[in-house]
Order: sequence, then structure tokens, then C-alpha cells
Amino acid sequence: MIDPRAKEAARILVEHSTRVKAGDRVLIDFDLAAKDMALEAYRLCIVKGAYPMLRPTVPGASFIFYKNASEKQLKHFPIIAEFEAKNSDVLIPIGAEYNTRELTSINPELIAMRKKVTRPISEYIVDSLRWVIYEYPTSSLAQEADMSLEEMEDFVFSATNIDWKKESSRMKKLKELLDRAKLVRIRAPDTDLALEVAGRNTVIADGRHNMPDGEVFTAPVETNVNGHIQFTYPAIYGGRGVDGIRLEFRKGKVTKAAATKNEEFLKKMLAMDKGAGYIGELGIGTNFNIKRFIKNILFDEKIGGTIHIALGNAYKECKGTNKSALHWDMIKDLRKGGEVWFDDTLVQKGGKFLV
Repeated sequence: MIDPRAKEAARILVEHSTRVKAGDRVLIDFDLAAKDMALEAYRLCIVKGAYPMLRPTVPGASFIFYKNASEKQLKHFPIIAEFEAKNSDVLIPIGAEYNTRELTSINPELIAMRKKVTRPISEYIVDSLRWVIYEYPTSSLAQEADMSLEEMEDFVFSATNIDWKKESSRMKKLKELLDRAKLVRIRAPDTDLALEVAGRNTVIADGRHNMPDGEVFTAPVETNVNGHIQFTYPAIYGGRGVDGIRLEFRKGKVTKAAATKNEEFLKKMLAMDKGAGYIGELGIGTNFNIKRFIKNILFDEKIGGTIHIALGNAYKECKGTNKSALHWDMIKDLRKGGEVWFDDTLVQKGGKFLV
């Protein structure tokens, strides 16, 4: 029998996040451990008169591909995946990782190469479909976070099964303030970073695309980010964690990058393409039901009392112009001594909003 909390989460994805209606072509992409929740989403779509299709992902497939694929295969454009995207109205991927470190031993250059190839499909999905990503609780996710499976289930469902309309209303004020601001300043120990945001659009993340959700985000002006920032938590990309990241910026570009672990990997990612060394996103976490870091960016970037920046690609909806195959979020926790300023207004202190 399906966990009633998973049943409620499926309802939120179908009704709130993607607003499925009669006639919609819905692709439900899921890992096998999330089978019950995927089937519930499938049922709800059928009841609404939509045309859903289930597409399961087999554990280990990504590792086999990167371990054995030739350069020709890595650079081959997946026309079937493109056809699926262009003939769908809604995409609901439900992840349920069986091994969070599956790709740790894979050369990151191979992953970067593949991302460049599939980028047009990713961009089409983001720009043209109604989509939402969900991360289902698994033993692997629990182990990564030093939790039991039961604790992880409580953690995930408490972060996703909330009143998103109420959350949206609460975030609206923050959006209005950020839209009026010209400069955002992040101050904390070993951090003083100024980001111009004039003329950019702030987006409320209220469960339409990510689940869990809970942030407001924008795209800084690409050539006007200055200062330095020391990140609090490991930044994970392609299954590989980089600890102790410290970045310095001048006129928008990273001029110095250091890390206490996997610094070489960090620098390789920054050299991925021309846009990788610039900031594509500034986000402010607003989900106070997420209280701790679990090494999963879908949750971690939403922690209430944190900010994050993403190196690389900017979102068009924010009026950002930076282009890159990279989009790598890095988190600064401000709950133990940090400030967020919008121009001359102190917006957040010690992780608590003052507005």
C-alpha cells in the first residue's frame, strides 16, 4: 500500500506543480524505488483525462553508459529523447537514487561533454513544458544524510507536503523588494560579495518546478559581481563533492578559486566553457521546514536562512544572459552570523528575515 504522504505528494505534483488537465500529454520519468508514487501520479492523470506515459529508469544505467560509451556515442544526439520532449506537454521526473555516488569515478569531462550535447533538449523542456522534479526518499539518500530511512521519509514529506499557495504569498513580498533593488550584498565571516541585480527579474519558487521548493532567485548582472565568498557546505556536481570552496570575483568573473578537497575538479568545471566562470543565479532559501544540509542540492538550496549562487547558466525568466553547460549551486549558511542587504536595507540577519 502506498504511503499516504507519497499519495499526497503525487497529488501536489499533478494538481499544483504541473496543473495537469484533460488532453495533456504527460511523461512520468521515475526511478524504480518511486514506483508507487509514479503510479499514483499516473492514476491522477488518467482521472483528469490526460494521456500519461510511464518511463522507468533502471539503476546503474548511467554508470554503464559513461563507463563504456565511445566518444562518438557520447556526442550522439538523442533524437528519441528530443521527440518525447517535443511531443509532451508535461514532464514529471521522480528521482529515487539507489547510489548517490554512482558517477564518482567517472571522468567529469565525459559528463560535461554529454551535457553539451543534450543541452538543447534540456532548454526546450525548461522553456516549453510544464515540469516538476521530485526526489523520493531512499536508503541511499538517508545514508548520505546520516539518517535512518524513516527519518528521511519524515524529512522529505515535511519539506514537500505543505500549503504552497500560502508559501507563495509569503515570498511575494521578498520578490517585490528584490525587484526594486539595484545591489545585493552578502556579508559574513570571510564573505563580502556585492552583486548587481538592477533590471533583472526575481522568480518565486513555490513548487511549480522543484519539489521540495522554497526560494526566490534572480540572475545577477554578469559583469558586475565583485568580492569574495567562502561557502559553508560541500558543493556536489556529478556525484563528486568539493569541500571548502572559496571564490573571488572581479567584474563578474571568478579570478581565484580554491578548495580544501577536489580543487582540481572545481577548476576543471570552471573551465568547462566561457560562461562557467560567471554567476548565473543568486537564490535565497525560504523553506524553514528544511533545517539541515543533506548533500542533495534539491533540498539544500532551499534551507531557510541560506543563500546560494550558481556558477554557469542563467535562467531566461530572470532576464539573465549568461550561457553555459554548467549550472552548479553552492551554498552559504547565514544562520550563525551573516547578513543580506538589498541596497541600504538589511533584509536578513542570522538567517531570519527582517522584512
